[in-house]
Amino acid sequence: MKRYILILLATMISAHFCEAQQQNTFKSWNPAKDSLNVIQGRGWSEGFKSDYDRLPADAENKVRKAVWNLSENSAGLSLRFRTNAENIVVRFRVKGPVQMPHMPATGVSGVDLYTRDLNGKWLWCAGKFAFGDTISYQFNHISGNDQHLKDREYTLYLPLYNSISWMEIEVPGASDFKALPVSSEKPVVVYGTSIAQGECASRPGMAWASILGRKLDRALVNLGFSGNGMLEPEVLDYIGQIDARLYVIDCLPNLTRVKSADLRKRIVNTIGTLQLKRPGVPILLTEHDGYSEAEVQPVKKKEYESVNAIMKATVDSLKKAGVNDIYLLSKEEIGQDIESMVDGVHPNDIGMMNYANAYEKKIKSIFRESEGKNAIMIPVRQRRDASTYDWETRHQEVLSSIASKQPEVVFIGNSITHFWGGLPEAQVANGKKSWSRYFGSGHVVNMGFGWDRIENVLWRIYHGELDGFSPEQIVLMIGTNNLEINTDAELLAGLDFLLEAIHSRQPASRILCMGILPRRGMESRIARLNKRIATMLAKKRINYADAGTLFLNRNQRIEESLFSDGLHPNEDGYERLGKFISNRITVKK
Repeated sequence: MKRYILILLATMISAHFCEAQQQNTFKSWNPAKDSLNVIQGRGWSEGFKSDYDRLPADAENKVRKAVWNLSENSAGLSLRFRTNAENIVVRFRVKGPVQMPHMPATGVSGVDLYTRDLNGKWLWCAGKFAFGDTISYQFNHISGNDQHLKDREYTLYLPLYNSISWMEIEVPGASDFKALPVSSEKPVVVYGTSIAQGECASRPGMAWASILGRKLDRALVNLGFSGNGMLEPEVLDYIGQIDARLYVIDCLPNLTRVKSADLRKRIVNTIGTLQLKRPGVPILLTEHDGYSEAEVQPVKKKEYESVNAIMKATVDSLKKAGVNDIYLLSKEEIGQDIESMVDGVHPNDIGMMNYANAYEKKIKSIFRESEGKNAIMIPVRQRRDASTYDWETRHQEVLSSIASKQPEVVFIGNSITHFWGGLPEAQVANGKKSWSRYFGSGHVVNMGFGWDRIENVLWRIYHGELDGFSPEQIVLMIGTNNLEINTDAELLAGLDFLLEAIHSRQPASRILCMGILPRRGMESRIARLNKRIATMLAKKRINYADAGTLFLNRNQRIEESLFSDGLHPNEDGYERLGKFISNRITVKK
């Protein structure tokens, strides 16, 4: 008996030791050696001299040496990955000094880690850092409480004012880890000065361009060059190579010594060069944001007022001459004051936030991406159904599908639409027969996303899912996932807001808005809500149809035989729904 106990005890100790050893064993990822293109925030996918440069190698002999040297700083670059690791270690080496007199080492040479929860909300991760020949950041105990997520998605911002010679990211050996490739979305491209590069942010994620990228939830390329944003033709030629969603030109703080006539010429040439290379792409030009000590130094005040007057007059004259797609962000809109700068010139974190807020408001206006005050009217991505499908991947599949098919009919919705059938094909399809029977032609695209709410559809609309084609018919079925978190009044307002966004992008399309299908335990509320939706849409002259009665029994409760789980129709339920909708739209065979 004693022998048995000793053997059992030895086995338990050995198992515990092996488990501890496994937990202490890390696996590493070197982004520069990944077969995927994983370094986010660059305008080019290849052709770099060093792994973390911002300009391609052939620029070394074409732009000024100062610009080239600054392009080796990793400002604006980031890495995206998913992992379930509770501990993440980042190790790297840099080529230059770790810090500057007026900017902390955490901004000059540090990294910054952000993540999202399952509803798309940004969260920040604090790391324990050490600066030496090798810089290290340790992020411990960061698993969080999202039980529905098997992993988290992270964005790691790289140093603002240093050049990386080597980097590895380590996670425990037993952890899952997946590097995410560069987004295919057209980026916002920023060309500017040290302020754009990120001086004097406390950490990389607090540079205004980084903050703006999170606020817009868009790819952003940072071509800020400290002291060297001079509107030079050689640099503009490279900027024009980037197929951008928007160009931001924020160079006036480096041009206060340039003569008035030369400055006008540079501004006109900048706009002409970019519009020649990329016609139709909007250009946002930015005024000098001023100096925090200008009121006690009149010379400083005159400096920025002079260049701002030239910028405004030049933009106004070009608009009067018929030049389109140019916009101006004013000093007043940026709103810096005596509390928002470090040295009278460079923003502190308050100043960076002022910049980001001003840019966000202006750019969303240019993109026609209005927002409401309620969360249901603020576009956001989600990962609530990550175990069934990848939301971001499906978004890319939808974009590819509409680009190749130019569909005449699109269905927009949540899992009820997603898991019905059609293309892009889903892992789950509960109504393939009825979908094929009623909508099986190649002219129909399924834009349903599992667990989507109104605000998630709004994000998808703002990010291209109704751009580049002209559907004859749009069928919208959305709202059931908002029932548990929103009031009826909020849901009505959100639906109205979404329909406005859809109509503004596809004004010629016929829109059929479906009532929310009944679901177990909510039949009465949904019936009342659908009547209010019908009344709202009648005033807006949008077609409305309520298929709810098809799914209710005599007691006005759901007919369980038509559902798989009290919410999602089964094959018989989809058959009824397909016939109902097909009688109200036209689908070419």
